Amino acid sequence: MANKKLKTYETSLGFFDLAIAAPSMKAALEAWGADSNLFHQGAAKESHDPDVIAATMAKPGVVLKRPVGSSGPFKEHAELPRDIAGDGGAKKTDRKVGSGRPQKHAKKSVDEAADRKASLALEKERERRDRERAKEEAVQRKQRERRQEAAGSSHLGYRPPEA
Repeated sequence: MANKKLKTYETSLGFFDLAIAAPSMKAALEAWGADSNLFHQGAAKESHDPDVIAATMAKPGVVLKRPVGSSGPFKEHAELPRDIAGDGGAKKTDRKVGSGRPQKHAKKSVDEAADRKASLALEKERERRDRERAKEEAVQRKQRERRQEAAGSSHLGYRPPEA
């Protein structure tokens, strides 16, 4: 890689922003393990940020990471942020506390009746399909038996044409 001029490329894949110093977009895509052209899709770009360029040029060809959305430095082994909610260190006591009583479900009996009705309708439909399938199988069986009888009797009376 030392013989070609390196450029810095960035993308965001999964939980991380990725950056690499590579000789071409194709080389960057290969290093990231991308199956499609992220540059064409607008998901990757050449970076002009001096901090990102300095970090990638210090380790050319190495994929550097940082958590998505953060502005921290790119590292070879980045960790996910501990404060996922982004609330700046809110504690459990800061959260809204419920009354502790379970909420009443007034429509429970209606839902049970609807469930029973749907279950019965499903069972009836299943039985109707089973009867229909049995009829079709009986028709196919009779047709098969007729073909076999016809094939068996035609062999007995077959005579080659006389020349």
